Amino acid sequence: MRVGLGYDVHKLVKDRELILGGVKFDFEKGLLGHSDADVLTHAIMDALLGAMCEGDIGYLFPDSDMKYKDISSLILLDRVIELVEKRGYEIVNIDTVIICERPKILPMRKEIQKTLSKHLKIDEDQISIKASTSEKLGFYGREEGIEARAIALIERRN
Repeated sequence: MRVGLGYDVHKLVKDRELILGGVKFDFEKGLLGHSDADVLTHAIMDALLGAMCEGDIGYLFPDSDMKYKDISSLILLDRVIELVEKRGYEIVNIDTVIICERPKILPMRKEIQKTLSKHLKIDEDQISIKASTSEKLGFYGREEGIEARAIALIERRN
């Protein structure tokens, strides 16, 4: 068994869609980034890549490459899952947390879980989606950005 840790953070800005876990939120701001800036999916990808010692998403999908400009992070996740399978691993479980004051994640949690489990090729009960606030402290508290963290447990297929 191998464990990987993933982390991502992006700035909230006007005139961008907010995508978390592949799900579009109805919110007045979105995350700034080269791709769709889906911090949750990015953290999951980095956790999986870390568990396999395969670098990170910045290495695999550099923001200097225009073919990744505004790309859906779910497309990138599919590519990471291809690598997981190619290397002979399967996902045991993934645990995540999204840190922000707004929007509220709970109403969309099940949809995120369903979307990600499909792309990860795992059952919904193998991925945990949690959310927390920073109690109005720091850049999260000022609603300047959103952070996500993920831990992935993988093992060799039999």
